[in-house]
Amino acid sequence: MGEIRIGTSGWTYPEWRGSFYPKGLPRERELEHLAARVNSLELNSTFYGLRRPSHYRSWAARTPDDFVLSVKAPKLITHEKRLRDVDDDLAEFFASGLHELGTKLGPVLWQLPPFLPFTAARVTAFLDLLPDDLRHAVEVRHPTFDSPEFLDLLRDRGMAAVVADSAGRFPTLDEPTTDFVYVRLHGSEELYVSTYGPAELDDWAARIGEWAEDRDVFAYFDNTLGGAAPYNAISLAERLGTASSPMPNSPR
Repeated sequence: MGEIRIGTSGWTYPEWRGSFYPKGLPRERELEHLAARVNSLELNSTFYGLRRPSHYRSWAARTPDDFVLSVKAPKLITHEKRLRDVDDDLAEFFASGLHELGTKLGPVLWQLPPFLPFTAARVTAFLDLLPDDLRHAVEVRHPTFDSPEFLDLLRDRGMAAVVADSAGRFPTLDEPTTDFVYVRLHGSEELYVSTYGPAELDDWAARIGEWAEDRDVFAYFDNTLGGAAPYNAISLAERLGTASSPMPNSPR
């Protein structure tokens, strides 16, 4: 059996305060509050700019020993430069402190923009720049990526095609390409907002259980804007037996 890691994409959301985060909880304690209840998180502040080694050390120190933190790569590389002429940017990103996470370092997420179509030459050149001592997951948002050629590029390099649930907005590439599966749950009905109900969570638990028979699985809820993400993450983790500490009165 592979490892199953369930969590949320980020944790600093106003919508969570006063509900998931108890009233009066200091903001600097929010990470600990969530990390006591799930076994992984996706760092998304790294998408907006480079962080310092001290940030990574702090995140590592404030989470349990067996915790895993996946890292979302900077939009400078994926959205602004669109994967071209990024050698120096990649070097800066990988030198910015990721390895300060030590054994807690999970996959690196490369979220591509919806305006970037699949071009084999561009994507191949970019993927070949990525260090092979890390796990990489690529989330695509242009329909032209839904092709065997793209999946073969990932498979040849041991990289994952993200399984994204995005209310039908973006492609869903539901085909494992390496020894782990990376899932992002953005909302099944309304992007970033809608809550996953019990039947939907049951379905995802079944799918993840099947994948985990021979692969590690990382699944992160990104339906953050309505405040459902942490509750959904805990409920899914409970179904899969990975919840650290159940939340009272959480939607199931």
